[in-house]
Amino acid sequence: MSLQLRGLAKRYGDAPVFANVSLDVAPGEFVAIAGESGVGKSTLLNCIAGLEDWDEGRIALDGEDIGALSPDGRALLRRKRVGFVFQAFHVLPHLNVAQNVALPLLLLNAPDDARVQAMLDAVGLGGLGERLPQQLSGGQLQRVAIARALVHRPALLLADEPTGNLDPATAGKVMDVLASQARENGASLVLVTHSEAAAARAGRVLVLTPSGIAPA
Repeated sequence: MSLQLRGLAKRYGDAPVFANVSLDVAPGEFVAIAGESGVGKSTLLNCIAGLEDWDEGRIALDGEDIGALSPDGRALLRRKRVGFVFQAFHVLPHLNVAQNVALPLLLLNAPDDARVQAMLDAVGLGGLGERLPQQLSGGQLQRVAIARALVHRPALLLADEPTGNLDPATAGKVMDVLASQARENGASLVLVTHSEAAAARAGRVLVLTPSGIAPA
């Protein structure tokens, strides 16, 4: 999926978050976005996903202006074509691992146990589908989040500090899984991170500042 941002700006009341953000991501490209804490990296990712509104500019996915979509239209676009990996995992504690991974398929009325199992195997969680989230380590939980984000084969994968809560060794393994699975699925990957090691995996690194975005 191609992603295009033109002149994006975001404010909270009178307080500017960022402005003049223009960016192109080609289909299948892996782009990392770095920047100081508080500069709005997560907010930018939420805008790209249509989870937050913005004040100026345009966001287009495969040429479709998501700012022109209704909230329901944005939700349907996310459900079908976007995967999101959160730093805090956001797995549901009352569902087992396989059920958590299966959620995007259930929302699309397309349950596929074989696809769920294949994703669990791909991220190194084969045989753990019946476990509850509280029985897993942080690294395993992040792999659940990656499997869930990819199980419906999204064209765009957004990852918000996916290694922020992990030790360096586990973070490296999670990044291996994230990058390889995005590549195998042909998904464009936009990663927000403070980690230089994680950013180094990307084909291109950009730095977000209050006044725009530019190559590192």
